[in-house]
Amino acid sequence: MADIYSVLNDIFKNLDETAKDCGFEPVIPAGVEKGTLPAVENSGRIVIEYKGENKAAKIEYFNNKITLFGARKEGEILASDFSQLSVSLLEPEVANDKDVKFIVNEFGETLVETFGTSTQKPVKSKLPQPVSKAAAKSGTVTYDANTLANRFTAIYPELRDEYKANCEKYGKFLPEDFFVNHGNAAVRATIKENNPTKMKKLFNLLNDIYEDGSNEVQSIIAVTILGSLNNDQEMLAACVDYMSDDMTSPVINVNKYLASKSGKGSRMKLENPPQYRPAKKKKKGMMSNLGM
Repeated sequence: MADIYSVLNDIFKNLDETAKDCGFEPVIPAGVEKGTLPAVENSGRIVIEYKGENKAAKIEYFNNKITLFGARKEGEILASDFSQLSVSLLEPEVANDKDVKFIVNEFGETLVETFGTSTQKPVKSKLPQPVSKAAAKSGTVTYDANTLANRFTAIYPELRDEYKANCEKYGKFLPEDFFVNHGNAAVRATIKENNPTKMKKLFNLLNDIYEDGSNEVQSIIAVTILGSLNNDQEMLAACVDYMSDDMTSPVINVNKYLASKSGKGSRMKLENPPQYRPAKKKKKGMMSNLGM
């Protein structure tokens, strides 16, 4: 798919039934023929709006991102009443049917969770909220491991269910479990294939998260994920053309260390991460038991 309007039309059509079940009807803009994509473009932003009883929703595409907004209010709903409900990457020049399906499922689940009725299938759990790009670039917060995985599964939508299962199992996102058992294999397959479009897509994400990420998420990228290349010189050489300057040296050094004798123990721990143990609840002391 190359035309953004074609991609948006597929998303709109596949989301139509869920939107109606949640009490929404699309807003047909002036001059747009009924039955066609009800979208308007302004300053590069393409918007599809929905209305319902005391609620509204809209889908906005801008700068290779597609965002679902929602609002619930009695009376007139203003632009300031909308809040962001879900956001995904969408690059029309490389988008395919899997990307469309991922976005439709993600937006559909969010609509049901936010506006659905009691007769609709409930969403099992709310996923941890990812850090927005604007917040990370402003320096107020840093990208975390959950944000990496959230955006990672936009590139590999077939792993979205594994990401959700991880969050549900542990009550939070456990990156070692997800990447060692699922994500790393997808990364290695992409690097081995060395398709320029796929490599650019993957490393644009890794470079961005690494640049504005916490120390933990930088370690996950350099050690847990790219350290799984096992110092394969052909695969590392393929990565060099796409890795940022800040990331290249740590990744190469990590691979060298893990391949060395001194790195054997660390490599075994990476391949077999310790079993997750939830933090023990602190026992109440005597003073607390006495109500003091």
